Parts: sequence; structure tokens; C-alpha cells
Amino acid sequence: MMHQLYPQVWHNYRYELNKDMHIAAAHFIPHERAGKCANVHGHTYVVNITVAGDELDDTGFLVNFQKLKEIVHGKLDHTLLNDHHDWFDAENSDHFPTTEVVARKIYEAVQEYLDALPHKPKCLQVFVRETPTSYVVYRPKAGEQ
Repeated sequence: MMHQLYPQVWHNYRYELNKDMHIAAAHFIPHERAGKCANVHGHTYVVNITVAGDELDDTGFLVNFQKLKEIVHGKLDHTLLNDHHDWFDAENSDHFPTTEVVARKIYEAVQEYLDALPHKPKCLQVFVRETPTSYVVYRPKAGEQ
């Protein structure tokens, strides 16, 4: 397995957790200016999720790695991203399955789960590599966490 270094986000939390995963998925961008990306094609995405917090839960975890994998990999792996109508749609460019939007949607799903935990960890960033030479980092703006 290749070990990847990711952009770091400054924080003042005691704990930082990072979860890597690979997601094999297809997508297309429903816009005439998307060029070749308007055609259905696939990627093996590399995803890294950074979660931080000051307190651990009653099992000694900041977050269970398996739960993060379930939220993201369990939903998206071996699927056509465009078919996830709860995350993506063909009418609004803020919801096209671009790498930027994929990263944001992963953040939103992870943070929704974290918000329900009593010790309130925060998702600080989501890194999504679409190809060996192209990636996106999504971070919520200050005050949105």
C-alpha cells in the first residue's frame, strides 16, 4: 500500500484521526462544457478524511474507523455516483458529481454523523484524489464547523 502525505490543516484539538480509503466508482458531469467528462467514465478515488477532537468516546475512540468507511465506502464504492440522487443531481451544478462536490458531500455526510456523537468531534478536511495528478481538498470555512 502506498503511503500518502496529505495537506495538513492547523487545529488546536488533542486528537487527530485520518482514515484512508479507495473508492472505485463511475460518474459523468451533466454539462455540455464538461468535455470528455460528460461521458460515463470511472476512477479509483483515493479519499482521506481528517477528524479531530478533544475527547474520546466510551470505547476509547475519537471515531471508529469502520464507521467512517461504512459512511463513505459503503455508499459509493462500485456505483455510478450520478445514481445517488440524495447527494447529486443533474440540474444544479452545486450537486454535479465533480471531485469538488464529491469531497464536499463526503464532508457533509461525515459531519452529520459526528454531530450526533456526544463528544462532538469535527471533520476538518476531506481529500479526494481522482487521478494520480489531480486532487481536491475540501475544508469547511471557519465558523461552519
